[in-house]
Amino acid sequence: MLLTIDVGNTNIKLGLFDGSVLLESWRLGSSLSKTSDEYGLAILDFLRGHSYTAADVDGIILASVIPDLNHTFERLSKYYFKLTPLTVGPGVKTGIAIKYDDPREVGADRIVNALAGYKLYGAPLTVIDFGTATTFNVVNGRGEFAGGPIAPGIKIAGDALAAGAARLPRFEYELPAKVVNKNTVSNMQAGVLYGAIGTVEYICARIKRECIFETMKVIATGGLSDVIAGGTSVINTVDKTLSLTGLRLVYEMNRAR
Repeated sequence: MLLTIDVGNTNIKLGLFDGSVLLESWRLGSSLSKTSDEYGLAILDFLRGHSYTAADVDGIILASVIPDLNHTFERLSKYYFKLTPLTVGPGVKTGIAIKYDDPREVGADRIVNALAGYKLYGAPLTVIDFGTATTFNVVNGRGEFAGGPIAPGIKIAGDALAAGAARLPRFEYELPAKVVNKNTVSNMQAGVLYGAIGTVEYICARIKRECIFETMKVIATGGLSDVIAGGTSVINTVDKTLSLTGLRLVYEMNRAR
């Protein structure tokens, strides 16, 4: 079985694959203060809870946007699983050309999302990842990663609004029925969430125009993807395990090397 690990700025997404089938997935909080033992024991507890053991895992692949956590997960892989993980980075075959001034600048999460989106849904497409940042990952008709905007994440915007204004409270990220409401919380929800929807609609229209795409699929992933997709017809599909699938595909490409 393959263990996939996607280390983001806020959460760590993990998946357990048997071949191409995703058996289980779960999340841990990203923290530089946690040790490899803390993360390793948490992963073992999850596996045991689903009747698996470390011995069932015969491969591990890691993508990380926090370089300081790479060593943590490499160490736990070797100590608890007796495996050296494949880490997505320079020298690893990804199956997708990176049309960027400096391909080393592109986060591993963007690459695996673009790859999985292309393989599962075709091209041209844009994968929108609603994470700590909201990233728009554009794949052109030739199946190449063409770049795409990076915007503040929805929760960052909401937290900044509540923290920066003394009389504005924190709120749940639920889409209100209307834009104009009669209470502060609903109006904050409307401003942040419908604002995000407006951003999605404008940027996707701009991508189509700039890239001269006659049609373009839009795939959403990440924590609030389903909330935003519920308020717009621009998003075609929500796929919350897209990055895990992308990691599996990269592992399969490199396994025989």
